[in-house]
Amino acid sequence: MPKLLPLPIALPILARTPAPTPTLARPAVQALFVSLALFACPAARAQSPTPAGAQHAIPIIFDTDMGPDYDDVGAIALLHAFADSGKCTILATMASNRYEGVAAVLNVFNTYFHRPDIPIGVPGGNAPDIRDKQHWTDSLLANYPHAINQNTDANYAVTLYRKVLAKQPDHSVVIVTVGFLTNLADLLETNPDDISPLDGLELAKKKVRLLVSMAGAFPRGKEFNINRDVSAALAVSKDWPSPIIYSGFEIGKRIKCGLPLVNNNTIQHDPVKDVFRISIPQSPEDAQGRSSWDETAVLVAINGYAPWYSLRHGHIVIDTFGSNTWEDSMDEKQSHLVEALPATTVQHLIDHLMMHQPQ
Repeated sequence: MPKLLPLPIALPILARTPAPTPTLARPAVQALFVSLALFACPAARAQSPTPAGAQHAIPIIFDTDMGPDYDDVGAIALLHAFADSGKCTILATMASNRYEGVAAVLNVFNTYFHRPDIPIGVPGGNAPDIRDKQHWTDSLLANYPHAINQNTDANYAVTLYRKVLAKQPDHSVVIVTVGFLTNLADLLETNPDDISPLDGLELAKKKVRLLVSMAGAFPRGKEFNINRDVSAALAVSKDWPSPIIYSGFEIGKRIKCGLPLVNNNTIQHDPVKDVFRISIPQSPEDAQGRSSWDETAVLVAINGYAPWYSLRHGHIVIDTFGSNTWEDSMDEKQSHLVEALPATTVQHLIDHLMMHQPQ
């Protein structure tokens, strides 16, 4: 759930104003067809770098703040669409936000997409507690089935991380975070226990192959997911052992999605559609659709970054006020996305995937 926050006086403030939707030029149309082919065709997907190799279902953990914004909803829709296509296996859905009901909201989506038994984790008391202002979470809980009713019905996120990771093959798991980095920082601090003889750092080093994180703004900025738990973001940026790909604020800002889903009258009683239907009219800046920050992270985590993006290698530098900059270096494990195709190309692909229906 990203928002770009005011920067310190020394840095310029980047305003959040909706960009006009450009006309889809012929190269963008061709790129869209390539994008859809990569999603639909395993042979085509094998030509694009993917986080876990071609044609194998990627074991993935989805970590979200699910609530302050609603691009998280588009992200979990993409997650299940990729799972239905055989691209990934969803090991767990984690909340990095602790408002009461967040576990039930995650269970709504997992149940709707016919995966009600996906384990759900909720964070400890140090996590942010931020609800949605549009009240779409209330609507979902009132209108869609969910076996989980309270956060206490779910697992403690850090314990669930340890359980899930301990059971996976070495260097196999991809984690995608589209919220605060609270759970990952807490995982790094865990000690050996009856789940695993490894501490959190060693467990992550042994089991996680890639972390894709919607966090930060590049080359510099002050972004919501980092700012709301600065100490966690700092810990992960310094100590996380696997490669990290950051999808920055600037990547998703111009990708405006949701209107094709809202206007599709053949799709009814769909929680993803309901969230966008409720939320888009409440904000003038969303008149062309909601910015798709979180969806880009899921897309890259599962389908790879090419052809939509290239990578800039280096490392993120986060200060104690929650602002970040970037330092280039070719020998770093960290990188951030750089746009390689027009934003409209990714926009059409995300809109297509968000209309996916349960199988």
